[in-house]
Amino acid sequence: MTEFLAAFVVFLALHSIPAAPAVRAGIISRIGRRTYFVAYSAASLLALAWLFAAALKLDYVPLWDLQPWHAAITFVLAPLGGFLVIAGLISPNPLSITVRSSERPGAVVGITRHPVLLGFAIWAAGHIIANGDLRSILLFGGFALFAIGAIPMIEKRAKRRLGSRWKSLAAPTSILPFRAYLAGRRPAFDVPLVASILLTGILVGWLLFGGGHALLFGADPVAIFG
Repeated sequence: MTEFLAAFVVFLALHSIPAAPAVRAGIISRIGRRTYFVAYSAASLLALAWLFAAALKLDYVPLWDLQPWHAAITFVLAPLGGFLVIAGLISPNPLSITVRSSERPGAVVGITRHPVLLGFAIWAAGHIIANGDLRSILLFGGFALFAIGAIPMIEKRAKRRLGSRWKSLAAPTSILPFRAYLAGRRPAFDVPLVASILLTGILVGWLLFGGGHALLFGADPVAIFG
């Protein structure tokens, strides 16, 4: 448990401290934007790998009996969450987290204005249901709480950065997924959104039917629940 907690603290620190505008700007001014993003991505992947490895060392403590419908829910939530993360990262979105800078948000904000954070939380929640054990609640539940908890902070920073523009940009969007559509906004598509659909399909196909999930995490969900 000590190693797991240490790994989680490192993961949270990597995704909290550099996210502060002053800290990020200071680091970029010293090492350059490209070097920063390469180093940050590498450090994040290493921290994530350590966290998963530490979680797998924890004792397996089942909390409920797994049923086929648990897998069905996960097979819906995990791809949906992955799609939102991918779309959020590659779409322009001045309202939230993205790797692209732009004055206008892309089509993905019609789904939610925080696609990366909501997607990460949805993906994590799906994995809790299909695993049903204590370490999964600690790992994926921690992911989900961290993502949801970051939304108010991102909202506050966006409002401060955008000033009077925030209200007009945020008006046709919503934090809750698909709420803007239910309120009357028509679904829209752009290149990043379509590309994200294709990338998600390829990734899910590889993970579930190409052995990717078993290769990365040592478990084949199709074989387990098939």
